[in-house]
Amino acid sequence: MEEPAEKKKKTQFRLYNAMSKTVEDFKPIVPGKVGMYVCGVTAYDLSHIGHARAAVVFDVLFRYLQHLGYEVTYVRNFTDIDDKIIKRANDLGEDPLSLSNRFCEEYIDDMNNLACLPPTHQPRVTEHMENIKNMITQIMENGSAYAVEGDVNFAVDKSPNYGQLSGRKLEDNRAGERIAVDLRKRNPADFALWKAAKEGEPSWDSPWGPGRPGWHIECSAMSAHYLSFKFDIHGGGSDLIFPHHENELAQSSAASSDSKVNFWVHNGHVTNNQLKMSKSLGNFFTIRQVIEKYHPLPVRMFLLSNHYRTPLNYTVAQIEQASETAWFIYQTLQDCEVALSPFQERLAKGGKKPVQIAGEAQTCITKLQEEFNDKLSDDLNTSQLVTGRKFNEALKYMTLNLKPLKKQKQMSPLVPSIAAVGREVESILRILGLLPTCSYDEVLQQLRDRALVRAGLKAEDVVRLIEERTTARKNEKFGISDKIRADLAAKGIALMDEGRETVWKPCVPVLQGKWVRFVGWIRASVDSLIGFKWIYRFIGWFRRVTGLVYHSTSMKKQP
Repeated sequence: MEEPAEKKKKTQFRLYNAMSKTVEDFKPIVPGKVGMYVCGVTAYDLSHIGHARAAVVFDVLFRYLQHLGYEVTYVRNFTDIDDKIIKRANDLGEDPLSLSNRFCEEYIDDMNNLACLPPTHQPRVTEHMENIKNMITQIMENGSAYAVEGDVNFAVDKSPNYGQLSGRKLEDNRAGERIAVDLRKRNPADFALWKAAKEGEPSWDSPWGPGRPGWHIECSAMSAHYLSFKFDIHGGGSDLIFPHHENELAQSSAASSDSKVNFWVHNGHVTNNQLKMSKSLGNFFTIRQVIEKYHPLPVRMFLLSNHYRTPLNYTVAQIEQASETAWFIYQTLQDCEVALSPFQERLAKGGKKPVQIAGEAQTCITKLQEEFNDKLSDDLNTSQLVTGRKFNEALKYMTLNLKPLKKQKQMSPLVPSIAAVGREVESILRILGLLPTCSYDEVLQQLRDRALVRAGLKAEDVVRLIEERTTARKNEKFGISDKIRADLAAKGIALMDEGRETVWKPCVPVLQGKWVRFVGWIRASVDSLIGFKWIYRFIGWFRRVTGLVYHSTSMKKQP
């Protein structure tokens, strides 16, 4: 969505701040520049769809801030040494650092598949030990930490505002989730900044003896290193508010009185049957498992289908619907691209007297821009953007004008009008990370390939069934032809008769109702037992009267 710079500046972006518990006007610390730090994954296994949501949400925030004209420094870290990493490595008989490096690379591959832009920096804990040790030293010198037998603990009693982010009272707090209860602590809520080395575990030299960092200190040290102690946005999943972000806030403030984060931003969980999806509960699906059956772009579309702060329940039905929506969008854009191809040279050159776009097209573009700006500027609301009324009106305008466009021999207002609406649709998809990097023809073929995987079929199987259906129709065995069509529809393959040719596209699997199955059974029986033409005519009339058809509206090409 290309807009003049002065128009971009007029858009007031508002963002929810977990510290104030309100939606606030976004104003960066340094005009025109934004510093954003997002807590990444602990690299001990393949990432699940919950991790994908956090990555996609902050990728859209990154893209949108750039769209508004900001220069964004986006930092997302890897935790590559941790108790969980060590335990998993021991279970597998692998070196912990080798294991974490492997899963860091796997995560990067997953992010590429999900069309997430690479952050400006992707630091790893093991690469920033000096930064971490220096910050711990600062905290100790400021009297907010103490050493015990090679460990260094943060003293929460020294943090007067401890609990301000999470809303917890100090007396209600417990030790952090990754910290075992330790009687050597002055307060049970004190948390580790440095852990003394244990036999067989990776360790680094420090002023307090060999060891490794605690969980929370890494993000404070790396955010300060790349963004300074003052930066604009600190993000992560809502499960990180306590203890991780609360402890980060406390230790960063103890290290520097200048420490300040303007906005604390958190995305909601992905749930499975209304329970948070997590590895500890074993109710998760990895990103790899999901994209084996579903193209990554519809998966991304699904992850953006709710407001980022609300929980998102994972269901196959929702991803099926997102896949069908993606097909319709990309098919429409490809059809327009093909229809406009004879005019591309003229469109690129413009000419002395450029043809003005039609008023209807301009209205469509204006309304689409308004809806997009209103939604995203209001706390990054991506829900129903590509399924909303204005977006679908734009697609409808393009679809309805395709037929008259194909009859055009010369330039007319219709040509630049469709091209302009198409560019606006593509601009929105680009900001949402939903614009394919390959051709539309290629992405449509990829969507077909995934549909075949879900259906348990090969392309040649569908071709054979289409041929069998064509033969059955020629022989007036309509029960057989309808059964082939209905069986494929139940597997997510929609057949469409276009003139003398039958083509197919992915669709939401169509469940056959009892009446449909009953009438199909009657008709198939007639095909095999009787074969009189008047019977077929009677059943055809019966179907038209009763409306018992074998395909649903989801199989029809959308308007």
